[in-house]
Amino acid sequence: MDAIKKACDAVGSQKCLASMLGVTSGAVSQWEVGKVPIERCIEIEKATSGAVRCEELRPDVDWAYLRATNCPAEIGAGETAHEPERQASHA
Repeated sequence: MDAIKKACDAVGSQKCLASMLGVTSGAVSQWEVGKVPIERCIEIEKATSGAVRCEELRPDVDWAYLRATNCPAEIGAGETAHEPERQASHA
């Protein structure tokens, strides 16, 4: 099944998906025959609660690399990836 069709089914309809993403139904239709913009892949994955993953929408993007990247929210409140190193060097 086409990933965009699957996303539309997951949220109820093409119109519903478009509304959730703040785009027109025409834009969603274009994605059925073309490429989904990368930033929309993330929004679609969230809108479908993970039923349609970015990898299905754009297999040409290295999503594994992006998923493996730590961000401050994952590390801890207010910490950055380099703070533990700095704290250790000051001890």
